[in-house]
Amino acid sequence: MSLLKDAFKTTLPVAFGYVPLGMAFGVLLQNLGIPWFWSTLMGLFVYAGAAQFMAVTLLSQKVGLAEVFSATLLLNLRHVFYGLAMLDRFKPLQKGKLYAIFGLTDETFSILSSTEIHKKDPDFILATTLLNHFWWVLGCTSGAVLKTNVNFDSTGLEFSLTCLFAVLLLETWLKSKDSVPILMGAAFGAVSLVVFQGKNFLLSSLLGVILATPFIRREMKNG
Repeated sequence: MSLLKDAFKTTLPVAFGYVPLGMAFGVLLQNLGIPWFWSTLMGLFVYAGAAQFMAVTLLSQKVGLAEVFSATLLLNLRHVFYGLAMLDRFKPLQKGKLYAIFGLTDETFSILSSTEIHKKDPDFILATTLLNHFWWVLGCTSGAVLKTNVNFDSTGLEFSLTCLFAVLLLETWLKSKDSVPILMGAAFGAVSLVVFQGKNFLLSSLLGVILATPFIRREMKNG
């Protein structure tokens, strides 16, 4: 019971981001005239905020499945590296390992990699992952149901995703003892934005960070 209480407290800040953000997604999906329960299903089985918001745009433009698959793959490529960083933490998980891998979002990774509470406890890892998933599905469903019953102007709601990432970045910055990875990511992001002007911006930033990381680590050890 204490463990679940700690997991609830730990994920509460995420809930304040996930619920309104999920509601924004639900509202935007409803604007396309899609039945409300698809928002719940996407929250359950896709569970990727940026990819779901991107899906709204792609669906509105009626693009093909191949384009949707490629864009989603590139956008969520970063989760592969999250998983690699959590391999040791996930080893004791047995039956819950597949779900923990599936539920490793940006926010869950941020919590599990920074918190010291029950750091290696498999039950805490699963509880944190499950609660974050619950907050997201709750938001997606609530937004869709709300838009179904109440008509209102939803302009600007898509910006809520940017706000959540900004808050997580600030929290990680304040808790981190080493600011080099954050500064490196910001530098590559800025360069990629200037060079590619939004096209393949995320992929080029990730590749730059991946290629530069071994050299940065070597310099830090030598220094």
